[in-house]
Amino acid sequence: MTTSRVPPRITAGPPATAADLLASQERNRLAGEALPRLRAAALGWRNAAGALMAGLVAFGLVKGRTDVGQLAEPWAAGVGSLLLLALVCGALGAYLLNRAAHGSLAPPPLGARSTRSAAEHLEVGDGLRALRCGIGMTLACTAFLVGAVASTWYGPSAKPPAVELSTPATGKLCGTVAGMRDGKLLLKTGGTTVDVATAALTQLRTVDDCP
Repeated sequence: MTTSRVPPRITAGPPATAADLLASQERNRLAGEALPRLRAAALGWRNAAGALMAGLVAFGLVKGRTDVGQLAEPWAAGVGSLLLLALVCGALGAYLLNRAAHGSLAPPPLGARSTRSAAEHLEVGDGLRALRCGIGMTLACTAFLVGAVASTWYGPSAKPPAVELSTPATGKLCGTVAGMRDGKLLLKTGGTTVDVATAALTQLRTVDDCP
């Protein structure tokens, strides 16, 4: 034998107090200000990110190599990959920050039961997610860009280091070191290899390039 279930009855609650009314008004006020506050925060982050990117690109931090081709091949490929990642992250970050600052490009959904407050509530959630992701992408872009610049500073050169030396017999010579043999330095200079006795060296220093 089964018994029928009686549905619960919904009755009116206790009357609202003055504190309840004040709390409701405060919630409505905060809900109405949420979207403008989000837009203002997104604009601030967008301007700060733009200023940071402009500073990194315009001033170049500390000037290093200006040509990636001057790096050894694996390092040059790594720098190119970092720059590509920085470009992708920067573009996505700019789009997401502008999405949070100005809203979606798609029109808001319209319906018989849709209200302005409900649409703004959904927009606040979407805009906040876009703002957080945009900040993360901007920071990632900065990290990749700094890594690429640092690699151009400390990466090995594609050309072997040049040396400038002097001896009483040969005078001043400049070239690249090919090795050592019988106490003599093998120096490639001007398309030829010169044997230079290390005991006769009066000057030896590294240079960026031979004149």
